[in-house]
Formats: sequence, C-alpha cells, structure tokens
Amino acid sequence: MPKVRILFDRVRLEEKMLEEKSIELGHDTKMIDAKTTNISTESKKGDFDFGDVVLERCVSYFRGLHFTACLEFLDIPVFNRLDVANNCGNKMLTSLLLKKHNVPTPKTYFSFSSESAEGVLEKVGYPLVIKPVIGSWGRGVILLKDRDTADAIIEVRELSDGPLDRIYYLQEAIKRPPRDIRAIAVGDQVVAAMYRVSSGGFKTNIALGGEPILCEITKELEDVCMSASKAVGGGILGIDLMEDEKNGLVVHEINNTVEFKGLARVAKKDIPKEMIEFAVRSSSR
Repeated sequence: MPKVRILFDRVRLEEKMLEEKSIELGHDTKMIDAKTTNISTESKKGDFDFGDVVLERCVSYFRGLHFTACLEFLDIPVFNRLDVANNCGNKMLTSLLLKKHNVPTPKTYFSFSSESAEGVLEKVGYPLVIKPVIGSWGRGVILLKDRDTADAIIEVRELSDGPLDRIYYLQEAIKRPPRDIRAIAVGDQVVAAMYRVSSGGFKTNIALGGEPILCEITKELEDVCMSASKAVGGGILGIDLMEDEKNGLVVHEINNTVEFKGLARVAKKDIPKEMIEFAVRSSSR
C-alpha cells in the first residue's frame, strides 16, 4: 500500500481526520512536523521518510509554501503543488487568474501606495472591501463604507508599513444574501459544499461563528468551481463563492490548505477519504 505523509505545523481536527482516514484505508501513514524538519541543497530523497505522497497541511502559508518547494526539489509528490499553493495563497494572483480564465469574480482593484488607493476609492466610490493579499480566517477583511473608515485603515497601514501593507487589494462589495458558499473541489469533482451563514456581521467564516448549512451541488456550482480549479492549477481546493443578485455565482477566494471540519458535519461524502484517495491516485500516475 502507498505511504502517505501528512505535513503539519499545528495539528487541527482536519489533520487528525486525515490521519485516521488514511490509516483506515490501509495506508502506511505518518505525520511530519514541518517545524522540526531540516532540508538542504545537499539533501536527497532517501534521507527522509516522506513516503509516496505528502499532503501539505501547514497553518502557516509561508512555512507550507517553502516546505512544498523543498519537497518538489526532492521529487516528492505533494498536494497541492507549489504553483497552486502560490496562486491560491495570494489573493491578487487568484483574482488575476480567475479573470484571465473567464471565471466570474468580483471587480477588484490593485494599488501600490496609499495615495493610489485613495484615488481608486474616490473614483469607484463606497462601499469597497479591503483585504490583505495574504491571510485567512477573515482577518484584516474590512468593509469600507465611507471615507472616514478608509482613512483610518490606510493610516494604520502607513504606520505599520509592512511589505504586504503596501499592496492595496480593493474589491467590490457584492449584493448577496447574508451568506456565502464554501465548496471543496478534489481533482475533477466538487465533493461537498455548504452555505456559511453570517452570525450577524459582515463576515461568514466558520472560524468567526458562521453557521454551516448543506448546499446542493448544482450544475452551475460545479461548472464554476471546476473552472476556478483549473484556473489556479487544480488539486485539493476550498473554493469560496458569493451569490450575486445580478450575476449569479462569483468566486472570490480559493484556499490551498482548506479547512473542512465545519463542512464535514453536514457533507454527504467522506471528505478526508476523497482527499486521501485523490492524492494517492494522482501520485502513482
């Protein structure tokens, strides 16, 4: 049986579920802590027990991205691939790829200074949503309803002046129900989808109290998700969509190391099983 390795930097419920399912399926399964593993330019594949395929599940985007590069250097099959992780981890790259491949997505504006961002806000008008180009769990995602709110956010960014603070990602505020959709695409299929219903605020993230409710996988949903998956390179992905009142489904984010504990509570398919089987099947091609 294939040897499956699960790379982590913090063990969440998802990693435990993947480990248990892999063992249940009969695979030689081990967990690998990225924080305690050293790789060099002199390393060889045989120096490590990375098995036949690795599922990269690091919470830290940068840690997981760079570890993936090392695994590919050693010719270890890893999901998701480096290019996919990079495309999904940076919201600007995701938006550009979605638009380039004609996947419905919100209008998004990119500025590279506070002055330029202010110009966009004056020209386009309010509301707009500002997001960090790298981040998860809804952190730093703020609805800019007016000039005062925008000025305050820009002032904070100017003071912190981190590398990512200089990239302004401004997205149209979609008129939608108080929910969004999280779909999990594994290879060429959507294995599960749920509505994430807002607990009362602007954000719908499960991590922030959003309620998971099973969502029917319609042909429209599947078609949009498959197009989005292909746009970023495919693999095991969490695709977030909104129901635009005028334009139907639009994709606003794609997650590389998707969390699924909320969706697993309501899904009909066995999500960890689908992920493990896809990784094993793909690595043997």
